[in-house]
Amino acid sequence: MMPLAAVWDQHLAMAMLPDLLRGLLVTVEVTALSFLLSLLIGLVVAVIRHTGIPGLSHLLTLYVLFVRGTPLLVQAYFAYFVLPHYGYTLSPFVTGVLVLGINYSAYTAEVYRGGIEGVSRGQWEACTALSLPAPTTWMRIVIPQMVRTIIPVLGNYLIQMFKDSAILSAITVSEMLTQADKHLDRPLEAFTLVGLLFFLVSYPSSLLFKSLEHRYATTN
Repeated sequence: MMPLAAVWDQHLAMAMLPDLLRGLLVTVEVTALSFLLSLLIGLVVAVIRHTGIPGLSHLLTLYVLFVRGTPLLVQAYFAYFVLPHYGYTLSPFVTGVLVLGINYSAYTAEVYRGGIEGVSRGQWEACTALSLPAPTTWMRIVIPQMVRTIIPVLGNYLIQMFKDSAILSAITVSEMLTQADKHLDRPLEAFTLVGLLFFLVSYPSSLLFKSLEHRYATTN
């Protein structure tokens, strides 16, 4: 077996690093926008399912089951390659944000649902006794209590979304894996650097959210 020094070209690795860092920036942008989208859609889905609106609540339950039960890659292919045949054409970046955000909204909806169910029955009864309007009940009472308990779980999903963004290379989003594909003549350096960049972002982030998890666990 050849030693690593005999096959690793440090000069080429440094030469391709700017491309990979540009890809990292795109990866972070896609992840941030997708995460915000997933939080918004997931909250709407969770609230409607909790209120039990006839028909709509069941429809959104099917939405959660379907999105969670189908692969992210298949969803990305459908959005990018199938929808244009029916007049819906978006850029790879926008498609990636929408696909990733919608996919994870099914998961955040379940996280929100658990947080909502964690609010004590006494809180709901107090809001009813005080005749608080529904928006006030949700915005001032339920959601603040819910968010405090679900931050660590949402943090884990954010890290997972960051790593799953690599799948979007299949629809030509210019993230890190797509940039690495430009250097397939030197796959060792290219994909080793991609792995390291993912690790250098995701591992410190996981430590941060782990500390948040311990903090909230000890204060509850």
